Amino acid sequence: MKPLIAAGLALMMSTVSAYAQTPSSDDLNRRLIERRAVEAVIWGIPAVNTDLMRQEMLTRTPGKVGQVIYWGRPLDWHNQTLTPNPDALYFMTFFDTRNGPIVLDLPPGDANGSFNGNIVTVWQMPLEDAGLLGVDKGAGGKFLILPPGYNGPKPDGYIVLQSDTFGGYMLLRSNLKSHGDADVQAAIAYGKRMKVYPLAQAASPPATVFSDVKDTDFDSTIRYDAAFFEHLNRIVQDEPWIDRDRVMIDSLRSIGIEKGKPFAPSEAMKMVLASAAKEAGDWLAAKEAGDWLAAKYDAGLPPFFSETSRWTFPAPPDVVKAYSDGFADLNAYPTDSRALAYSYAYIGIKRLGAGQFYAISIRDKAGDAFDGSKTYRLNVPANVPVAQYWSVTAYDRETHALIKNVGRASRSSQIPDLKKNPDGSVDIYIGPAAPAGQETNWLPTDPARKFELMARFYAPKKEFFDKVWKLPDVERIATTTGGPTK
Repeated sequence: MKPLIAAGLALMMSTVSAYAQTPSSDDLNRRLIERRAVEAVIWGIPAVNTDLMRQEMLTRTPGKVGQVIYWGRPLDWHNQTLTPNPDALYFMTFFDTRNGPIVLDLPPGDANGSFNGNIVTVWQMPLEDAGLLGVDKGAGGKFLILPPGYNGPKPDGYIVLQSDTFGGYMLLRSNLKSHGDADVQAAIAYGKRMKVYPLAQAASPPATVFSDVKDTDFDSTIRYDAAFFEHLNRIVQDEPWIDRDRVMIDSLRSIGIEKGKPFAPSEAMKMVLASAAKEAGDWLAAKEAGDWLAAKYDAGLPPFFSETSRWTFPAPPDVVKAYSDGFADLNAYPTDSRALAYSYAYIGIKRLGAGQFYAISIRDKAGDAFDGSKTYRLNVPANVPVAQYWSVTAYDRETHALIKNVGRASRSSQIPDLKKNPDGSVDIYIGPAAPAGQETNWLPTDPARKFELMARFYAPKKEFFDKVWKLPDVERIATTTGGPTK
């Protein structure tokens, strides 16, 4: 037998022998706990995502549950939530129905102001879409959110929403005509016409408290470390078990999370939990050999504009279906796909495409990942079939938040001085510096970071979904820069 073959066989036999050895009970227990902790992260991401935002509000802003925080200017990188929209003003309120139903009273929308909004549970399960393109069709109205197991009166004149969690939040986007100061102030004034109060106080509602948090460093990006389980434990302690999730009770107990008991992991357990959280994060990002190319994106998010388009659906189709019908299919529970979706975004939309549609791109036309040190061009064809606006936003590829320390986060049709080509199309330039003469159409990146893009289409028309109009892929270009502008 040749020496090389003999050595290979010897190595193989030693490996088989090592695996054949019976592991100790401690080893088996550690492996089981780590596997369960990985699954707990994948299962719990939507609720932890919510709690991260809620804790940022409670610890970094004057806002409290039942009040409204808002960003009094278009979002910039100080808002480190997951893939937010920098072309609308965000009004956000966290609710708690533990002491009874909560009312969201929305004003009617008109030419001078309107909302695009969503109301979701702690698990970001959509209860309803609200505002101009929501269930109220812009007429406004009173949304009544009921707690789990509610058997009390349901007064007439309300849009009644039955929640399966005590907590949740409402995200209302006050639409902008432009980013100009007058239009921003008009959107703020309209947003402050909303009211949030307990049903028990409906006869004489207290004034809704608003806090402007535009200058706050608000960071709810997901950290895949042991702290993840602190947030998950808070959810388990605060919320009732949903029937479809009861299978997790024993799994969570084995890692120290049990309703009614303190979560106090030992230092050894913290190390196991930290390792499991990192593994779950790496799996979601398909992190291989230091490369953040997203096999999960490629496999889970189908192309939208054509079979070869680099623009994909914003979430896996099984999640979109499950959220639209409230997990009605008893033979499906897409926790893996749900984890993927909520690892890079937040909010649940009941009817995706009715009010807004999103398309994601992580690669250029040639199939290469976007690199913040390179320059790209996106040609947006004329006559985008939307009733409101379109926009393109760049995010950090690793954190899925707005790119830090850049002067602007997006370009949109709301920008009056956006340069148009003779055919009516618009070229958006994406890169570390503006090409000469293209400052108004420039979307800046960090040359040391990779990035991803999201295209938004608000109030998309039928032609959009019929693919009569298509957004081309982004192309890398060589360029002469005019120097960075902020």
